Amino acid sequence: MDILGAEGARALVRAAAEADPDSIAAGQRMRREFPPDLAAAALTQVALRRRARAKLPQAERLFLTPHGLEQATRWPVAQWRAELFRDAGVSALWDLGCGLGVDAMAFAEAGLRVCAVEADPTTAAFARANLQGTTAEVITGLAEEVELPPGAGVFLDPARRTARGRTWDVSQFTPPWSLVEHHLDGDWHTCVKLGPGLPKELIPDDVAAVWVSVAGDVVEVSLWNFLDPGPRAVVMRGGRVHTLLPGAEPLPVGELGEWIHEPDNAVIRAGLVAEAAPHAHLLAASVAYLTSDAPLASPFATDYKVLEVLENDTATLRHWVKAHRVGSLEIKRRAIDVDPAVLRRQLRPRGENHATLILARTTEGARAVVVERQG
Repeated sequence: MDILGAEGARALVRAAAEADPDSIAAGQRMRREFPPDLAAAALTQVALRRRARAKLPQAERLFLTPHGLEQATRWPVAQWRAELFRDAGVSALWDLGCGLGVDAMAFAEAGLRVCAVEADPTTAAFARANLQGTTAEVITGLAEEVELPPGAGVFLDPARRTARGRTWDVSQFTPPWSLVEHHLDGDWHTCVKLGPGLPKELIPDDVAAVWVSVAGDVVEVSLWNFLDPGPRAVVMRGGRVHTLLPGAEPLPVGELGEWIHEPDNAVIRAGLVAEAAPHAHLLAASVAYLTSDAPLASPFATDYKVLEVLENDTATLRHWVKAHRVGSLEIKRRAIDVDPAVLRRQLRPRGENHATLILARTTEGARAVVVERQG
């Protein structure tokens, strides 16, 4: 593949000098020095690497594809996963459907012997280049044709995209869902990475389901057959990993206090709202806003100081916004039938001040709560 050779390396250096690798002018300049296909491939790689910077710190040296980058694991999550395998005593791991090799890279860095398997020849070639200098081996082939020894580590990240887009039709997954079930039920240390919107009816009762968020963004749910069964939330903030396990009693509903607490979305997806704030109470039944008279200062929830409580009607809110010269307005809501973007236009924010509104059901009915975020 030309982009992986010496001429490709020269084209990548040249393309990296372009301020906008997607522009027509960049393409014209590149084609003066390189064949059209190589010029286009180098510009595409540079554009993808720039997009990948926030996700992968080593992006500038990786070979990427659009779909591969979309599915690639964020680096802190890949490292966290590799540590769990290592801590479970796994020494050899098979990455079945390795994509671009990001997780395999983390497994190898954690000291595991890695065999990465990828069906698509181009993606496998990119993975091989990305894993150069590590102990990982890349095989081009089908994950379902690999025979594994008992007790080995297995990682699967099934592709969930068809020609029509993302799908939760498991019959469309690659590798197939039957392979996922086979390895989760077998004698292997198995982890399966899936999208955070996984329908809960697809989660077997005897596995751990771990929802992971990075800086507030829920990025995946993973299924593990060698962790204690049940839901977990893993929240990564400020370079630290925080894990929340089940076990709290359900929270009661109570009156609005001096603080509102918004659980991390990984906590909500895992159904661990009570575990995130066992001494708080709910603003309303089945709504993931909590309240108390003190900040939680917890990695599992964001604290908002209550400044003012308003009637939840457009005229009242428009008057408040105007009176307080609010030009930058954040609107948050749960279980309230309103489009924040539409409401923001109706409130006509103008001025030099910022405000945050939380629209929520309370014991007194629907209210608009003016809050100030802490931390």
